[in-house]
Amino acid sequence: MNKLILVLRILLGVMLIVFGLNKFIEFLPAIEFANPDAGVLFGALASSYIMKTVALVEIIAGFLLVINKSVPFALVLLAPISVNIMLFHATLDPASIGPGAFVFLINSFLIFKNWDKYKTLF
Repeated sequence: MNKLILVLRILLGVMLIVFGLNKFIEFLPAIEFANPDAGVLFGALASSYIMKTVALVEIIAGFLLVINKSVPFALVLLAPISVNIMLFHATLDPASIGPGAFVFLINSFLIFKNWDKYKTLF
């Protein structure tokens, strides 16, 4: 089980770093949405400070996960982002919910596995 957690933590961290960096230097192909409303919303978010802030949080959380430092903090930092990724795709772009669901499920699983660190918050 520890190897699974290690692999999932590093995989999530690398994904966050890659997609976070992509928001700054755009080395991956542009996303095409089936629903025009999704494209409009995503375009509006991308043209403001919001996506740059999300990208910075993704990079920081991803880096912390990869180097295995402050993992509970990184997972909490990522929680609202992963929830919003799921909500965006569930409501506007259900056809491409897969990667967002993957991030959300791994984040939730890792939070569950680190639950003892969060007990004092609740």
